[in-house]
Amino acid sequence: MSRENLQRAEAAARSALISTTSYDVSLDVRQAPDPQVAGYPTRSVINFTAAPGASTFLDFIGSDVHSVFLNGKGLRVEDVVDGARIRLDNLQDENQVTVTGTALYSRSGEGMHRFVDPADGQCYLYTQYEPADARRVFANFEQPDLKAAYTFHVMAPAEWQVASNGVEVNRTLLTSDPATARWDFATTEPMSTYITAVLAGPYFKAEDHWQATLDDGISLDVPLALYCRASMADSFDTDELFRLTKNGLDFFNRLFDYPYPWGKYDQAFVPEYNLGAMENPGLVTFTESYVFTSRATDAQYQARANTLLHEMAHMWFGDLVTMQWWDDLWLKESFADYMGTLGVDRATGWDTAWVNFANKRKAWAYVQDQLPTTHPVVADIPDLEAAKQNFDGITYAKGASVLKQLVAYVGFEAFIAGSREYFRKHAYGNTSLADLLAALSTASGRDLAGWAQQWLQTSGVSTLSLEFEATDDDDVPGQVAIVQEATDPVTGRKELRPHRLRVGSYDFDGGGALVRTGSFDTDVAGARTNVPQLAGQPRPALLLVNDDDLTYAKVRLDGASEATVRTSLDRIADPMARALCWSALWNSARDAESPAAGYIDAVAAFGPAETGIGVLLNILDNAGTAVERYTPGQERIAVRASFLATAAAELDRAKPGSDQQLAWARTLGTVSRHDDSVLPRLRGLLDGTAPVEGLAVDAELRWHIWHALAANGQATVAELDAELARDTTASGRAGHATAMAARPDADVKAEAWNAAVHGNDLSNQLLTATISGFMTAPADLLEPYAAPYFECLRAVWDERSIEIASRIVRGLYPLAQDLAEGAEPAEHPVMRRTDEWLESNADAPRALRRIIIEQRSHLLRALTAQAAVVTTPSIAP
Repeated sequence: MSRENLQRAEAAARSALISTTSYDVSLDVRQAPDPQVAGYPTRSVINFTAAPGASTFLDFIGSDVHSVFLNGKGLRVEDVVDGARIRLDNLQDENQVTVTGTALYSRSGEGMHRFVDPADGQCYLYTQYEPADARRVFANFEQPDLKAAYTFHVMAPAEWQVASNGVEVNRTLLTSDPATARWDFATTEPMSTYITAVLAGPYFKAEDHWQATLDDGISLDVPLALYCRASMADSFDTDELFRLTKNGLDFFNRLFDYPYPWGKYDQAFVPEYNLGAMENPGLVTFTESYVFTSRATDAQYQARANTLLHEMAHMWFGDLVTMQWWDDLWLKESFADYMGTLGVDRATGWDTAWVNFANKRKAWAYVQDQLPTTHPVVADIPDLEAAKQNFDGITYAKGASVLKQLVAYVGFEAFIAGSREYFRKHAYGNTSLADLLAALSTASGRDLAGWAQQWLQTSGVSTLSLEFEATDDDDVPGQVAIVQEATDPVTGRKELRPHRLRVGSYDFDGGGALVRTGSFDTDVAGARTNVPQLAGQPRPALLLVNDDDLTYAKVRLDGASEATVRTSLDRIADPMARALCWSALWNSARDAESPAAGYIDAVAAFGPAETGIGVLLNILDNAGTAVERYTPGQERIAVRASFLATAAAELDRAKPGSDQQLAWARTLGTVSRHDDSVLPRLRGLLDGTAPVEGLAVDAELRWHIWHALAANGQATVAELDAELARDTTASGRAGHATAMAARPDADVKAEAWNAAVHGNDLSNQLLTATISGFMTAPADLLEPYAAPYFECLRAVWDERSIEIASRIVRGLYPLAQDLAEGAEPAEHPVMRRTDEWLESNADAPRALRRIIIEQRSHLLRALTAQAAVVTTPSIAP
């Protein structure tokens, strides 16, 4: 019996019995470069207190437990080990348990991940634990509220770089094996198991330090380090990363008025990473996709800065003060998401952080919050599998959006004052919602219990629109009201929240630009709120509810404003207002309020004039989704061809070497996966016979193009292998896997399916790449896999780790379906098959059912959009 899925009730019972003091952990990874060696020795010495006579358990997932000593007495392993748990009985006031065993190297990004660089054959290790994979590396009490001080020791090849949370205090060559060294690291401050970390391998390392004297006179000198694989060192822009790091440390230390508490600040960029980054104190890990080996846009650099500052904010929100259990995951992720954007806005040279937040991050939240599996920001997390699924758009982006609304409600100064008090009172401890509310309520002078109940403990997104009372003059309305609609998708209840927002008026100036001519703040509550400021006033060309994006809500444009936007979106001078109008159009298309073709037309008409590269990349991605999923099948070929023609024309028209040029080139490649009309041009970009001035056809873009060629049957195995020989990097290997699986051949699809579903040879990165290629295919090639997909779900979930199983279940769902003309979306064959599986698998794990329910919802939305017949105002040429 595995017993890996720890229940919340079990965790609460354990923390009521024991309190952890310290861990001394030793790991021996000196044989990691040998692929035949599957595991490594691990030893944990844990000191903890307990209720006398109590019984509890440790967590460990490895190949073997060799010994267990409790208070000096050896226990029979076969008597105390039960799957992933080690039982401890007859505890004393003060206890010490020592466990030795063999842990396993991972290829899934969970626990100790082992990666062999295809560029030079070097072996790299790093750990990743959230929410509960430290137990895959060393025996421990795996839950966030059992904090302790940690001392790590690592034996590894002497020429490697090795790092952990604490500073290195000693490095010794073994006299018995001079090729091996032992690293000893300083004991940490108290922290949770899931944010401990180890890094080991022949990493490139750059060093610096940050010094500052804070406002209260405290002087800080923090050592800094950056790591990446040696084969990527030439692309590692360490000067820029150190600059951002120092700016961030300066900003957050002063903002939070609590000195950085973790000694050093290392940042490692690692391969095959499952997340964007992880906030391990003193050793933050990032996906190495942030080391740009190919041309990257300014938006990508800004997104990297946002992630860097997001993780830095965690040093306080999440690491210094940690949630009691995963129900309050938002206490760290929502705050870090908000603070990351705030940091980019205030501590870097970018001025579009909140624009990109409004257009990209909130769009993620709106999508998640309309699913039947949505949940309150403060969620109900009964077990670890549920925790794994809750790293989603609600916990991150909705929570951050709600915090932005809270700042508008109580004021920034009160918000920061409450945060400072929260750190001071709960440093190195664990908290829940009530603790944060107490600090914020004291600082703001407001009782925030009602606000929290309405915003943090309900689900669903509000939709705001304007309602006009008619008068004899169509241009001058009578009473004007903001109408709020909000239904919790889970409970079906109306959840009409209070909103503090801004309404902006926009009119054309003498030069034809749409500029803000007035704005006012107002409070919205209930289903209908009168807006006396607009009553009896001439209607402007555009009225924008939620101007400046202060609250969390979808906005429906009134008829006159929508007509203005659909004819003059490119004339809106303010970047935020323009981004909000793009969001309104996209939400209208997603909600089947207007046809997808109308959104695609808007992108074709106004995308070329969009100066915000982050917004442009987002709307181009949305347009691709609208073409392939929301446009009726019988219209798609014509709509796609028209959009491709626009992309090709804009590639030629864009400024040479600009981000816009690169954005249109990527779009051309993406949309061409389903259309062969511009493939000769794409091949000309590859072989240099049809270059575009200023466009760097580097490795990333080349694999983008090869994917399109392969999906259309116009790339041979020999050509793809030759490209792989040219690009021996990890990303090149993933690009090759995607292109190989994308070839439109039944045998190719069968091979990819078997490798993903039945094989165990693919790492997490190559699994995702293979699934991506497999799913790029005509419907007739994928249709035979619909039945096997549903038949394999339970076995996949039972036999694979949750990370790998989630990728398979989500990635292979038959999502790209078309609705037959005149058919009902709910009667689509895949919808019926999904419903049958859900009905007959009511006992399936909640996390598995959640993925299936969400994919069903995405499919239903797409089919509903295809079925929608709405007249859209025409777009000016």
